[in-house]
Amino acid sequence: MDHEEPGDDRHPLATRAISVSAAFEDDTGIAEARDMAHTFLTRVQAVHGLPVSGRAIGMVQLVVSELVTNARKYAPGPCLLTLEIADGAARISVWDSSTTLPSILAPDPSRIGQHGLEIVAAICVGFAIHREPVGKRITADVMLADDPGGAPSGRQVL
Repeated sequence: MDHEEPGDDRHPLATRAISVSAAFEDDTGIAEARDMAHTFLTRVQAVHGLPVSGRAIGMVQLVVSELVTNARKYAPGPCLLTLEIADGAARISVWDSSTTLPSILAPDPSRIGQHGLEIVAAICVGFAIHREPVGKRITADVMLADDPGGAPSGRQVL
């Protein structure tokens, strides 16, 4: 068991939440949300020393863009984006005021559009949609390292 002496400001990483949140009210917020995700993951790597692959940064930005775009398109009012680090993954959570739960359509190569959630669910290690007391929350998890057991740059080809 860890014991902290008075005045000891060291805390184990596991006990500190690493997260950021922001509300977005208009369509310009979509680009701001992507930028926020990039900045957050860059700081996670630089400040906290956690491995974050370039692929993970791109995937998180893609998921953020899709979820915030959907919230802005289909729900009135602002949406809330929360990014946090949990179990070696970036957890992306978007709340909006609509109580209508989206559905992930079956793959259909002839369909034009509406592939966003299908793609998000395919690239994430976790994906959930929950009704909230007001509105709904969609949560998706993207692994920070391409090879969770090894290098952040991915598996080495032998």
